[in-house]
Amino acid sequence: MKNILFDFISKYISLTEEEKNVIVSLDIFFSLKKGTTLLKAGQRSNESYFVLKGCIRTYYVVEGDEKTTAFYTEMDALTPPCVTSKTPSDYYVSCVEDSILLVSNAEMEVEINSKFPKFDIMCKLLAEELLAKQRIDFDEFKNSSPEQRYLNLIQKRPDLLQRVPQHQLASYLGIKPQSLSRLRARITEKDKG
Repeated sequence: MKNILFDFISKYISLTEEEKNVIVSLDIFFSLKKGTTLLKAGQRSNESYFVLKGCIRTYYVVEGDEKTTAFYTEMDALTPPCVTSKTPSDYYVSCVEDSILLVSNAEMEVEINSKFPKFDIMCKLLAEELLAKQRIDFDEFKNSSPEQRYLNLIQKRPDLLQRVPQHQLASYLGIKPQSLSRLRARITEKDKG
């Protein structure tokens, strides 16, 4: 798993053997089972997550219903807003699949960035990319119908169709599972015609 991480990092900065050894020595790699809850609504946390393998999701529970807001898969990073605001979390984070995550905290990041300033540069680049991606995703979501959202999902993240339970996908798209089934059938019909 560490080689997957190092390959990813190499897209942004080059690492010396010493830097690689420091990362490995941090003991930040965690294997977690499907269904593991990483963060609960109301809980405080200082942990950030980077998905090396698997899938995690964020969701709210509104009047007993889960409302999925995002899926994070290989090479995606998540720092829940409660980490930076130092307030209780508004949502849950859990594993959709068995996952291998890199889990860090602010103190650890400050220490690494002070020893190796180029990590700080990489983190800023990643944060800028993530912010831009989230803005685009949010705008697309707000300005599209459920069918357009589903078609966007097929185009941009087709792996989720196989990896995520239908009720979670439906929630993510802002529709009920029955509506997702009808939507899929309608699109399949259009494709045949």
